[in-house]
Amino acid sequence: MTRVSAIVAAAVAVVGLAIGGWFALRPADGDPFADCRRGAVAAGAASIGGPFTLTDTDGRRVTDADVVTGPTLVYFGYTFCPDICPTDVSRNALAAADLAEKGVDVRQAFITIDPDRDTPEAVRAFTSAIDPAIVGLSGSAEDIAAAAKAYKVYYRKAGDDPEFYLMDHSTFTYLMAPGAGFLEFYPSDTPAEDMAQSVACFTEKL
Repeated sequence: MTRVSAIVAAAVAVVGLAIGGWFALRPADGDPFADCRRGAVAAGAASIGGPFTLTDTDGRRVTDADVVTGPTLVYFGYTFCPDICPTDVSRNALAAADLAEKGVDVRQAFITIDPDRDTPEAVRAFTSAIDPAIVGLSGSAEDIAAAAKAYKVYYRKAGDDPEFYLMDHSTFTYLMAPGAGFLEFYPSDTPAEDMAQSVACFTEKL
């Protein structure tokens, strides 16, 4: 390769890196929440969320439109969960309480992935012990499967014991809003303060 060719090749490489960096860092076109997002998942990009019909703790049949009436933290878990679920749901409640002190109203929803054991009464006992404001939802196996599929939630029964079994499941909390749909997801290791700060960023733009 000649000296001139080497210089041209180097220049092309530098320009390519610069263009690639600009595309990687620039806000997504038409995404009003771009500067709130922690990761690369844009609203709707993963098709997270969708219609569901479930049963609330009073035995009433409700839809996603009844539940997600404003910014809502949606979590899938089960009441017999020994550690992760109560920790995650309590973290969500702390974030919601922090936001409420700042005048930001955020709803919370808990959807069971264990319909065989989690009756509306069991879900009510679980959610009310953490925060009475949480909307607890259960339903038939088909109801739960449809909701979990819409939210891309993985779950399965672990073990053969018909009563004292555990459930393997994904543990993300999803921030949803009417009209906007999926906004963000939060892993279990997200601190309540960080979640509250992130949710506030989104709600300011709704």
